Amino acid sequence: MRQEKDAPRRSDAQRNRERILEVALAELTRCADAPLSLIARKACVGQGTFYRNFPSREALVLEIYRHEMRQVADSAAQLLESRPPDRALREWMDRFAEFAMAKAGLAEAIRQAVSAPGSPGRPGNTPVMEAAELLLRANESAGTIRPGVTADDFVLAIAGLWQIDPRGDWRPRATRLLDLVMDGLRAGARGPAAG
Repeated sequence: MRQEKDAPRRSDAQRNRERILEVALAELTRCADAPLSLIARKACVGQGTFYRNFPSREALVLEIYRHEMRQVADSAAQLLESRPPDRALREWMDRFAEFAMAKAGLAEAIRQAVSAPGSPGRPGNTPVMEAAELLLRANESAGTIRPGVTADDFVLAIAGLWQIDPRGDWRPRATRLLDLVMDGLRAGARGPAAG
């Protein structure tokens, strides 16, 4: 019976953590120095709950980065389950652009977090690279992109996203860039395999 009583608290704790991350993403994107007390208040959690989840500003910022990266990465498999590989790849590129623009808004907060004394440094982008590799291999198998494109090649090809100003009307420009990348990936594709 005790385990049943604990389960709601665990799910409440998870909801609190997710709400903190959601509010922190919005507030820190607006202002890298947003007070943690403001984030806690807007997330509707007490200071104790906030600091139990995130003992420092650096821990919060790095967890936002990891959390957002994981969501983008996880969406690759979800898209492949419900769409043809080329559509899944293109939609995932749009999600990655959203991530890139949010991360650009957080750039100052991330810079401060990774330069703080004792910081573990910037987390790697392995989940995103694995997601890109999954999508590329699915498309290569389907014959919808040229063979041999690596996740490293792909990330270099879409690196222009980092040059777009996230404060402006970035979507049309990102769409044009990603359409160009997709067209380039399709050049030399062998076409769908004969069934």
